Amino acid sequence: MKILYFAWLRTEIGMAEETASPPEAVTTAGELIDWLAALSPRHGTAFEKRDSIRVAIDQEFAETDSVLTGANEVAFFPPVTGG
Repeated sequence: MKILYFAWLRTEIGMAEETASPPEAVTTAGELIDWLAALSPRHGTAFEKRDSIRVAIDQEFAETDSVLTGANEVAFFPPVTGG
């Protein structure tokens, strides 16, 4: 699956996107965050502020308990603010 990072997540991790193959036990967005956070120190630091991270699964806003079954793309980004 394609993983996209935006704003400070992209900066902290050092890449805008990557392709990942999480284990079958990773079934929700929250579990994906846990798995990604363990990949490297940069990922771990980026995902420390989990309450400040929003997720979209196949370009639809989702919650951390949303199921990933069949997902092609998961995006992580900070809350969107307007002005």
